[in-house]
Amino acid sequence: MMIRFVTGNEGKVREACDYLTDEVRQIEYDYTEIQHDDLAEIALHGAREAFEETGGEDPVVVDDAGLFIDAVGGFPGPYSAYVEDTLGVERVWQFAKQEENRRAHFRCVVAYFDGETAETFSGAVPGTLVAPRGDGGFGYDPIFEHEGKTMAEMTTEEKNAISHRGRALAKFADWLAER
Repeated sequence: MMIRFVTGNEGKVREACDYLTDEVRQIEYDYTEIQHDDLAEIALHGAREAFEETGGEDPVVVDDAGLFIDAVGGFPGPYSAYVEDTLGVERVWQFAKQEENRRAHFRCVVAYFDGETAETFSGAVPGTLVAPRGDGGFGYDPIFEHEGKTMAEMTTEEKNAISHRGRALAKFADWLAER
């Protein structure tokens, strides 16, 4: 079976190939990203739309992810990209450093749709928000520390070994193997 991963990010596809035994092919399609508080709903909507709009033959996978800050009820969560684009990572840190509780987690949901079956798989990695450190990664990586290192201080291999997307992909791979 071939799985079409709907993303413009080649790194996500490489990471998926590390977990899945099926062939994974990148499909670039700009699906409608609905506004919703639930990552699973956003990813499932994207998967269903992408399946229909790209021919409806092979299964599709769409993922959605976000940074969830405990002190503010999980915000920005599904709105992480918008908050990063409008406020920037440094301003998110300026806000977070005033909080006593700086715990946060990255969460990812991988949605699968094959025309009949719709499933979601979630993965998370816990951490703490800290002053920006490191030159690697992207997005919130410089302010997200996991076990003493920010994501921006980790190598790609270190980051992928503990990533929220990897954890979701591992669950997806187990589910596929059982089918």
